[in-house]
Amino acid sequence: MANFYTDNPDLKHHLTHPLMEKIVAMKERNYTDAEKYDYAPLDYADAMDSYDKVLEIVGEICGDIIAPNAEAVDHQGPHVENGRVVYADATVENLEACRKAGLMGMAMPRRLGGLNFPITPYIMAADIVSRADTGFENLWGLQDCAETIYEFADEEQKKKFIPRVCKGETMSMDLTEPDAGSDLQSVMLKATEQPDGTWRLNGVKRFITNGDSDIHLVLARSEDGTKDGRGLSMFIYDKNDGGVTVRRIENKMGIKGSPTCELVFKNAKAELCGSRRLGLIKYVMALMNGARLGIAAQSVGVSELAYREALAYARDRKQFGKAIIEFPAVYEMLAVMKAKLDASRALLYETSRYVDLYKIYDDMAKEAPLSPEQRKEAKAYSKLADSLTPLAKGMGSEYCNQNAYDCIQIHGGSGFMKDYTCERIYRDARITSIYEGTTQLQVVAAIRYVTTGAYLNLINDYASREIAPALQPLKDRLVKMTELYAAAVEKVTSSDNKDYNDFMARRMVEMAADIIMSYLLLFDATRNESFTRSANVYLNLAEAEVTKHSEFITRFNPEELEAYKAE
Repeated sequence: MANFYTDNPDLKHHLTHPLMEKIVAMKERNYTDAEKYDYAPLDYADAMDSYDKVLEIVGEICGDIIAPNAEAVDHQGPHVENGRVVYADATVENLEACRKAGLMGMAMPRRLGGLNFPITPYIMAADIVSRADTGFENLWGLQDCAETIYEFADEEQKKKFIPRVCKGETMSMDLTEPDAGSDLQSVMLKATEQPDGTWRLNGVKRFITNGDSDIHLVLARSEDGTKDGRGLSMFIYDKNDGGVTVRRIENKMGIKGSPTCELVFKNAKAELCGSRRLGLIKYVMALMNGARLGIAAQSVGVSELAYREALAYARDRKQFGKAIIEFPAVYEMLAVMKAKLDASRALLYETSRYVDLYKIYDDMAKEAPLSPEQRKEAKAYSKLADSLTPLAKGMGSEYCNQNAYDCIQIHGGSGFMKDYTCERIYRDARITSIYEGTTQLQVVAAIRYVTTGAYLNLINDYASREIAPALQPLKDRLVKMTELYAAAVEKVTSSDNKDYNDFMARRMVEMAADIIMSYLLLFDATRNESFTRSANVYLNLAEAEVTKHSEFITRFNPEELEAYKAE
């Protein structure tokens, strides 16, 4: 009997972060829901006990059902029959287990059938599910699309669709098209308004995760004669209404249990979600932020699995009369894998807490006007969430891929064989730095927080916080790293050469991320000494990276750009 929550004390560490007391009190409106629902918490301790118990259930299902099923799902995969997706047998078993356990609609309010969980414990569940089966997390995790309905749909639509998600119906977000991948402004799926107020959708969507779901959020062109994002609106399509068929399922490298579909819309009936023209400008941006946080959690879950598989193999595998974990070349790799895992997880939950706070404030504002102090806090938390989300997704997915690579390397030739889990981990990991915005697009999203000084302000705030005295030497090194970062930013941003600025963007973003994650590990080690090792190892790695980027930027002449341009 395995439990993927209780066997990982790092999760409890992040769940009990000091900021959670504020988050939970706000989410529970000072625990007034206990007057209406007998299962609502009476106080903070009661709420944390509830999260703990639910996460234990998640961990048990993942350890006993989803993880043992992962190999069979990878081999069988889904297929198409008569325009419909048929899941792998074990995927059906996984979904049914989650439905019976009430693990759908976790973050939705109780009045709509949800558990009213903050984002942080929900993201923790996604972290756990991803460790069990990366592809299945895509099916289970798309329940967070209900957040878009909750935020932007009218009350009738909320009552119509969200309880269905909470009971276990699946969702998808239908955004990309054959000629519109990341460039969503080019979406051309046609939406035509009908006399009765409904809409009809016609066109094709491609690369749609879980594309034969029960409830779809569809980005479509509602305004005739438009060609940019201002002509796009968001729609809710109910599979029960018909009009959408699955043309094919993509034959993918990894996450093979998750059907990635090409969909054909033929006069499919749909409902407008929110207001016209705001589909891309407002709703997709909110949807993608949630999706990117989900992929950050998925990446951390894969990193966790990669590290555990590598560690177990290194302890068991004997060469030259001793376990390979005793060789410096191997134990260094394992220490770095663990440090990257701990750093990306620290950033994930730092981000999720800020997302929690700004979303709760947004929700409170629908009930009553916020005070000036609350509006100020809400704005600050929103900015922090927006700035950290691309870092969490970008760096987390890159570290996920690096850990999967090193897991294979530690296994040696055996890792190249399908007899070991690490081969599947390697294939599943690769997509994390591609979908929901490539790492390059995360840099585009993050660079504004470099140039406006937002990351530097956050770093300086971290520098003002107290840490354990034994960690002060590490903090002193971080102060020097921050000086290198600030000087690099000043050099690049003082130039009006846009190509040069763009060329250096990833280096500056990575420098900021390295420093931020180093500070977060210092805070973790201050609260819990078990993180001291990773704090030391990661800071050594981060210091080398920051120094490398600093030297490159200092010595680089913008005229050298010509050597890098495509012929």
